[in-house]
Amino acid sequence: MQETTSKSLNGDCPRVGLTFGTAGLRARMGAGFARLNSLTIIQTSQGLAEYLLLKLPHAATSGIVVGHDARHNSELFAQLAAAVFEGKGITVWWYEDIVHTPLVPFAVKTLQAAAGIMVTASHNPAADNGYKVYSSSGCQINSPEDAGIASSILLNQEPQRWTMQASSLRRPILTTMQTQYLQSLRGLVSLPEAAKNPTQFVYTPMHGVGLRYMTSALEAIGMKNGMTVVAQQAQPDPDFPTVNYPNPEEKGALDLAVMTADEKSIGLILANDPDADRFAVAEKVDGVWRQFTGDQMGILLAHWTLSRIASPVTAGDIMLTSTVSSQMLSCIAEVEGFTVRETLTGFKWLGNITKDLQGQGMKVHFAYEEALGYMFPNVVHDKDGISAAVVFLEACSVWGSPWRKLQDLYAKYGYFETINTYWRSPHVLQTQSTFSRIRSSEHPYPTKVGHRMVLRWRDLTTCYDSATRNNIPELPCSASTQMITCWLDGSESDDGIRFTVRASGTEPKIKLYLECRSRDHNSAHKGAVEMLEWLKTGWFHDTSLQIEERFASLK
Repeated sequence: MQETTSKSLNGDCPRVGLTFGTAGLRARMGAGFARLNSLTIIQTSQGLAEYLLLKLPHAATSGIVVGHDARHNSELFAQLAAAVFEGKGITVWWYEDIVHTPLVPFAVKTLQAAAGIMVTASHNPAADNGYKVYSSSGCQINSPEDAGIASSILLNQEPQRWTMQASSLRRPILTTMQTQYLQSLRGLVSLPEAAKNPTQFVYTPMHGVGLRYMTSALEAIGMKNGMTVVAQQAQPDPDFPTVNYPNPEEKGALDLAVMTADEKSIGLILANDPDADRFAVAEKVDGVWRQFTGDQMGILLAHWTLSRIASPVTAGDIMLTSTVSSQMLSCIAEVEGFTVRETLTGFKWLGNITKDLQGQGMKVHFAYEEALGYMFPNVVHDKDGISAAVVFLEACSVWGSPWRKLQDLYAKYGYFETINTYWRSPHVLQTQSTFSRIRSSEHPYPTKVGHRMVLRWRDLTTCYDSATRNNIPELPCSASTQMITCWLDGSESDDGIRFTVRASGTEPKIKLYLECRSRDHNSAHKGAVEMLEWLKTGWFHDTSLQIEERFASLK
């Protein structure tokens, strides 16, 4: 999913091609081999088709699911891809209209298709688009499939078919799949009384595809009457005119939702990103709007899911989370008796490992990662903002205030203060230099970070873990990425800190995921802020590294 920056002699069109990575492609649209355009879509589709025909004996008849969102050129790119597949003799399971991303892996699973593609760039800026690939498992592709497809693309660069004309191999599936998807959502809801007095909330699809699918989902569970829609953001608009970035996490993205909620005297906001695979929530508490972090929503949904598991809960009941997400879920599991498995970041890991565990006969109930992604594997093996909203609204019918429920959970299991931020790095060499300097401060790893002792050091780049018997990490390693996790001892006021620093695979950023645990909120907050301030000067003091503006100075 990385984009090259080499320029041609004309100075406008990048010469070197896009790199096909895990989950597919994402880049700016435009002319050139390092941009998404009709040519690069055809090349990618040819390579994917040849790879599937080589690896899967029944790929042609099993077919490929094709869907798209409402971004500029999404329908065009989907039509071109479908025509390429049909030209190779492959059945195309075709979504005739815009869909939210989870409907593609849902159809792959339901139809037992050979693969699925979704043309979307999720919450990226308007100039971007993407080509997301799902394997026959219904999960995002992962290594080594991505490398095999990438090699096949390089062998199939000459366009063999440049048309949008559909053939007899194209089969429309929208009505059938949407009906079955809604049936799956009904299986997540078990309290019919929730529909009698539905929770009132304001909803924004962030100029994306979410409204029609949120509306259908709420109709299916009888809760449609609780929704008020942000009118200015209700319909798909590929220019995202009312937000700087169509990402519910970004500052200002929920301003119109807050305005609508205040006008209607409604105290709850629900939001999806433009392809509706992510889910965000804000609640007005004592006159102040509080937006839940991805970790906080993950904990709320996990605890609700736990409450719906038939007793007794055992170690055979499993939930998953990513290694950069909160440790709170693991702490709840220690008390309540279920099992938590950690994976690397991304639903390419969460989805595939869930599928593997289920294949071994294990019960996986829920998975989440801090970037607003929540998965209910009985519906789909990927994040899904619509199913998360349905489960959340049912839970609210019992909780009343989700913010108050969260405080109750903190009081029972401990307070976890997270700070997730990033530094912009001017160049990959600067990023590598920063990590090399961190590693070289002591051997085999630093004994202290700030005034705290290092209890455990895990480096997935050098493949070292101080806590394992042979010092080999349990999680997969990769010398081509940068990722260090550090566990620090507690202080007089807190129970310790864990943080991860890693280089983003898609952006020029060094990301930080920091968490402090304590017996009260103020102590947890104090410990997290103090560690961030130390890291700014101790590890990331180079003036070429620019921290996210909202964390430039903290009190």
